[in-house]
Amino acid sequence: MADTLLGPAEIRELAARLGVAPTKKLGQNFLHDPNTIRRIVAAAALRPDDVALEVGPGLGSLTLGLVGAVRHVHAVEIDPKLAEALPGTVTAPNLTVHAADALRVRGDDFDPPPTMLVANLPYNVAVPVVLHLLASLPTLRGGLVMVQKEVADRLTAGPGSKVYGVPSVKLAWYADAKPAGKVPPAVFWPVPNVDSGLVSFLSRTPPPGADRASVFAIVDAAFTQRRKTLRAALAGWAGGPDRAEKVLVAAGVDPRARGESLTVTQFASIAAAAKLSGVGGKLSASGRQPEEVDS
Repeated sequence: MADTLLGPAEIRELAARLGVAPTKKLGQNFLHDPNTIRRIVAAAALRPDDVALEVGPGLGSLTLGLVGAVRHVHAVEIDPKLAEALPGTVTAPNLTVHAADALRVRGDDFDPPPTMLVANLPYNVAVPVVLHLLASLPTLRGGLVMVQKEVADRLTAGPGSKVYGVPSVKLAWYADAKPAGKVPPAVFWPVPNVDSGLVSFLSRTPPPGADRASVFAIVDAAFTQRRKTLRAALAGWAGGPDRAEKVLVAAGVDPRARGESLTVTQFASIAAAAKLSGVGGKLSASGRQPEEVDS
């Protein structure tokens, strides 16, 4: 197949030839609009020497747009049939296909190391994938991801927003993020029942004074019950409301405030104050690792 961008007819023909049927389990919605591909590649602001990491390349629509824009592309595909077929669709010497789960890859899986994440992410694992990759691949300088519009809004929300929450704060630990546009359902096959959104981000140095695990444990606790004040919400984590209040005051945070009003830097200040006073240092009440939280 010629390395041109794939349209609706090419996508369906390719899927039929491979015997591929999109599955909800893997969150597969294949992009088939060349103009949207060009828009994503342009919005990613890629450099010729970048190494792009694509998660969920599917039938190769976005991959075809990426291989001509960067030095190298790493495509991580969990579906073994799609992973095996991709080099036949995208016949580019600068493409490496990894038949792997993106939630399990590590930095030493990639040579050359990725510098930009550019992907149409499966809706059902978008947030965990982004957070895992940013935690595991320090070489990433930024990226552009397409996710469900509702998820895009949460990832890019600021303090005080109704949708500001755990994903907003955790992404802000790693990067400065902003919305980069909306994508209509009609450019996918099968057509999803929701709009998609583009999220652009540039990596940043995390706030000083505390480690990521400690900060994320506090974030998890603060948003477990959004209506509670931080004094109450952090009581379980701190060992009581009085101890939580002491830490909050030491961090310069009003104990009557709520989690949705705090920046990631303020959460880091709480973690730093807790470390000095020997408070906290545990996972959230849910027992989940920070990167697994997706809401």
